[in-house]
Amino acid sequence: MDPERLKGKNILVTGAARGMGATNAEHFAGQGANVCLGDVDLDGASEIADRINARGNGKAIAVKLDVTKREDNAAAVQATVDAFGMINVGLFNAGLNKPRFFMDIDEDNWDLIMNVNTKAMWLGMQEAAKQMIAQGKQNYPYKLINVGSIASRKPLVDVTVYCTSKYGCLALTHCGAVALAEHNITVNGYAPGVVVTPLWEQLDKDLVDIGFKKREGQAYEDIVANELKIKRVSYPDDIKGTAAFLASPESDYMTGQMIHIDGGWCIQ
Repeated sequence: MDPERLKGKNILVTGAARGMGATNAEHFAGQGANVCLGDVDLDGASEIADRINARGNGKAIAVKLDVTKREDNAAAVQATVDAFGMINVGLFNAGLNKPRFFMDIDEDNWDLIMNVNTKAMWLGMQEAAKQMIAQGKQNYPYKLINVGSIASRKPLVDVTVYCTSKYGCLALTHCGAVALAEHNITVNGYAPGVVVTPLWEQLDKDLVDIGFKKREGQAYEDIVANELKIKRVSYPDDIKGTAAFLASPESDYMTGQMIHIDGGWCIQ
């Protein structure tokens, strides 16, 4: 790992207290970036920030961030600027899922998932872009990175709202790339499949609760057997390299793209 690949990059990561967000934040810092870890779980984000600072390559701060609130997104961007001088990259990773079959979806389920997965991404992108535009083109290229999902390409009957939310993430990536190009802001994303994180561990339990699977672990097994060309589930370490690529100068001439990291589930 190049300890200076991301030197000079100041990166805001949402949903950074655990899972892919935490792994990416640590990986960014290991390559020289300064990282603001935003999460509603401030204690968890602070623990990751302390671990980064103890290693001494790249600095980190933690902020309490409810991604569904505009004022919290604006405050997280400002905290990044206050700590590090400016913001160069925003990684919008926060997300959740709560499975329901199509006819069992209610307004609470819809609003919960759409607010956290899609509305929050829009808010975060807007607030980060405002600051980037104010900083001026001399500091470009700026980068917004959206965490999508295989669910934006594959209709999944047990998670209709999640699929809808991730189609929205794909649209925000495409539309944001067009809208922000004049400001030298690129917008890209990556779309994981099955990643062993707290989110997926809870989803595994929920799929049993709604009767879609008979036992915990079956969802993993069925997807590996029937969908994945690489016959294993993934882990956050499988994702971090692509996230770092999108944050690095190596992706400067790339915008409006969603990269799938899904073990071959969706081949385009």
